[in-house]
Amino acid sequence: MKIIAADSGAALLNDRFEPLQVVAACAVLVEPLYTKVTSCLAEPIFANVESGHELVIHELELCMNLLKTAKADVVHLDMSFGGVNLEELSAVSLSQHHVSGKARGHLLKILPKLRKIALDIKRVYDIDVLAIGKESIPVRIAELTAGAYAVIYSAEKASKEAKTVWLGLPAKCRTKTSEEGIIIESQMPAEQDLAGYAKDENKVLEKVQMVEMPNPCARGFRLLEITPKT
Repeated sequence: MKIIAADSGAALLNDRFEPLQVVAACAVLVEPLYTKVTSCLAEPIFANVESGHELVIHELELCMNLLKTAKADVVHLDMSFGGVNLEELSAVSLSQHHVSGKARGHLLKILPKLRKIALDIKRVYDIDVLAIGKESIPVRIAELTAGAYAVIYSAEKASKEAKTVWLGLPAKCRTKTSEEGIIIESQMPAEQDLAGYAKDENKVLEKVQMVEMPNPCARGFRLLEITPKT
């Protein structure tokens, strides 16, 4: 089965290591053996974390854009509702899930747009969009890939603005540089073979220094201190 999934990943942090802006979003095509990306669309978004609930709309739009060039059998969306078909998700079905009142309010605002995109995907490509969330391995790979691209975008920001930035990485992962880009590897149990990759096409990593460390205010998360070279 070929699966397209999307996620947003990594956040710029303030000097108290609190998240300010989500840096990147991406959609990925994942095929057997479900450990790496076959095809990818990524974008810098630098979206305020307060509007994070709206990012899922953009993620689904990226999935639809990726479907223009990549064939898949299903779409996995980062919404944790037990893998229900997004076309079937409604205000009534939301009440059957353990969702806070605030989160339910946010979801009800974006649900019509999500369902419309899901219906368009079904009509054009005859595949379903499943609200499966973090249970999906392809969603996890999309998260790692978004994190890798966030490193590139943040390095470019640090270099252009000549200032140090702190980037909070996705949960339980580590970075590794390669000759052509950045790799983010999962450190979760049974996920040691999962990774996301971003190519450094403009060689921005050569313009910065990066130090990885644990986030002292968020156990299980790591951060990168990215400083422009003088």
